[in-house]
Amino acid sequence: MQHRELGNSGVEVSEIGFGAWVVGTDWWGDRSDEQAVGMVEEALDAGVTYVDTGDVYGHGDSEEIIGEAIDGRRDEVTLSTKIGYDFYDNPQAGHGELPKELNEEYLTEAFEASLDRLDTDYVDVLQLHNADVDEVTPEVRDLLAEWKADGRVRALGWALGPSIGWLAEGDAAVEYEEFDAVQTVFNLFEQEPGRHFVETIRESGSDTSVIARVPHSSGLLNEQVTPDTVLEDGDHRSHRPKEWYETGWEKVDAIRFLEDPDHSEGTRTMAQAAIRWLLAHDEVASVTPTFRDGDDIAEWSAAADVPPVSDAEYDRLEALYARNFDIDRDDGMDVLRTSVDGEDIEAAGLDKRAASY
Repeated sequence: MQHRELGNSGVEVSEIGFGAWVVGTDWWGDRSDEQAVGMVEEALDAGVTYVDTGDVYGHGDSEEIIGEAIDGRRDEVTLSTKIGYDFYDNPQAGHGELPKELNEEYLTEAFEASLDRLDTDYVDVLQLHNADVDEVTPEVRDLLAEWKADGRVRALGWALGPSIGWLAEGDAAVEYEEFDAVQTVFNLFEQEPGRHFVETIRESGSDTSVIARVPHSSGLLNEQVTPDTVLEDGDHRSHRPKEWYETGWEKVDAIRFLEDPDHSEGTRTMAQAAIRWLLAHDEVASVTPTFRDGDDIAEWSAAADVPPVSDAEYDRLEALYARNFDIDRDDGMDVLRTSVDGEDIEAAGLDKRAASY
């Protein structure tokens, strides 16, 4: 496993991280707490030392599971959590988004509660969870800087979502000097706004890093969702339109060349190639796939050891992406949620529109 620095914070993260939204909730399959702890321990043994959780995952359950899993191994782990959703006073309705609270008093209470659940006196990375750009006031930034100065936080991030990223927020994370990282959905099929942030970082000379989530495009690029897959109603991916999956399978077929780059069978799996493509961007510090079991951990952590995407492969993928992988049908997902009704997207020249919800 290789490691990369998060911004210029001095905090190093494993190139492949553990997205801990998979534990503490049943959105990606139901498992016991004992099984969840075992998954985290297995990932650590495989060299996956960056663990990315959040207080709202399972309303604190994910943090408690992570705290138990890393007990006695805290010095091996680059630990990240997120705060900003008020789940204490609001019930969860399915997969709906909870109200956010970003005032200094709430953030302080939430952060202290997270430290208690994680059973630690500091986190390596603290991220604001899906905060709107106008919620991150100078006072909030001062509070975060204070925690960084007193050692309870080593690096700061801004996690975007819950849909395919908020452009103005990511740009602010790159601009504001307090933030070391911006986390966003980023994969071969869903490249915006991730590639926009990569380009902005390059053009501005910023030290901000990108943490890429959903690297397998919700099951397409790891081929865990195929034409024969039936998604249960409770599955987090069941909200996607069927057209999105149908066009996605065609796209997977168009990039089969990634599995056999040097004409030796079994060189890379599609899932590993998807991770390697993201890591071809120097600005991407860590990729956090959604591990479901030990087989996923073994395969995807091994992506660090397979051949990187070559320049020729990268250029071929760029050409395919520019042609929409030679697919002329709508995938039903030409939306990009934004906090300013699409004006930032239009100004950036992205071929997207604001979501209607």
